[in-house]
Amino acid sequence: MQQEANKHLRQPCDYVILVNLMAQRMRNKKLSVTAAQELQILRNIVDIASSELDLSLTLQLIVKIVTEMTDADSVFIYLFDESKHNLVLMASKTPHKKELGNVVLKAGEGITGWVARENKTVAIKARAYKDPRFKNFDVLPEDRYEAFLSVPIIYKGRAVGVVNVQHKSQQDYSAETVNLIEMIAKQVGGIIEHARLFEETKKKALQFDSLIKVSHSITSENYLDEILNLIVVVTAEMLNSKICSIMLLDEKGEELSIKATQSLSSEYKLKPNIKVDNSLTGSVIRTKKPAIVYDVSKDEKYFYRDLALKEGLTSMVAVPMIVKDLAIGVINVYTKQHHDFTGEEVGVLQMIANQAAVAVENTKLMQEALKAKEALETRKLIERAKGILMKMNNLSEDAAYRLIHKKSMDTCRSMKEIAESVILMSELQK
Repeated sequence: MQQEANKHLRQPCDYVILVNLMAQRMRNKKLSVTAAQELQILRNIVDIASSELDLSLTLQLIVKIVTEMTDADSVFIYLFDESKHNLVLMASKTPHKKELGNVVLKAGEGITGWVARENKTVAIKARAYKDPRFKNFDVLPEDRYEAFLSVPIIYKGRAVGVVNVQHKSQQDYSAETVNLIEMIAKQVGGIIEHARLFEETKKKALQFDSLIKVSHSITSENYLDEILNLIVVVTAEMLNSKICSIMLLDEKGEELSIKATQSLSSEYKLKPNIKVDNSLTGSVIRTKKPAIVYDVSKDEKYFYRDLALKEGLTSMVAVPMIVKDLAIGVINVYTKQHHDFTGEEVGVLQMIANQAAVAVENTKLMQEALKAKEALETRKLIERAKGILMKMNNLSEDAAYRLIHKKSMDTCRSMKEIAESVILMSELQK
């Protein structure tokens, strides 16, 4: 799939045509600095379009192009999350690993949000933080920089993101500079959207593969413990979670206990059972609906906040394991970083949870069938042993049964074992 996508991007496209037109224009007139910059930028864009469709790498290459062109002290790229109608910080010149994906702006919020909503460029040469539209983030020291240039990233006439350029000192952004960055934003909009689409396709493929693995495990002849352990490993890998666990309801329906987890933490594995009546996870059983917590260490309904801090657990989603309209357990997924679980992620997790519930139910039915079969076999053996004792000792049926039962109690052996001994002795005497 990835090779086909890359093959498609390497075919003649608008970026190549633009480069050729620019080169023709430069051959017909005296080369200017701006024209040379434009040509180099377009060539760089073609290189990005021809590279692997990795969104993170694509954004960092765009940041590099803008930085080299403007000699900026800071470059940020925000992308629009259509599912939540907000802008998310996705790339920066300076290291902001913890902030990437976590700094969020609503449409229209701050200068960046205003640019995205209005689809217009904003250029402020000094004291940008005094602008009434400005929004400050304590985690971003760049917010105190003087000059600020914010340009919408365009794709099919709409803003799909924003690129911000900042300088520590006053900066007069020339018309040529603004035009160049606007041109970059327009050209890379399609590249970014293709990269996002490719990542979504890979994500869906991983989810599909995970569901297949879970389905195969349920139809296998493995023991329940092996099936549940496979499910938590596959789920953790699919959602890139730090800990995934399966908790099952006890026979009384009062407590949930951990039955499987891919966590290596012994403290997490051995944490006490959770009461259904007054717990966050228990509410998933009671309502038969998922529960999502952005930060478990700060949620008062979450019992083990200290353990969450120690283990580095942040966001959580818990979904009920439902079979025959009954919730029999819960699958918990924790992430290390703050994460907004999407409806699609919760939906896929719910499918896995329901399949896991089927595995548990099938195992329960098999165990009940085996018990019933064993009980029937035991009954047949006892009936046969009674007949032998009745004949050998001239006993009534009730007296023969009491004799087998008494022998079982005296020797701490099952009535089945006593009956088998009686039958064996009878056969030896023949």
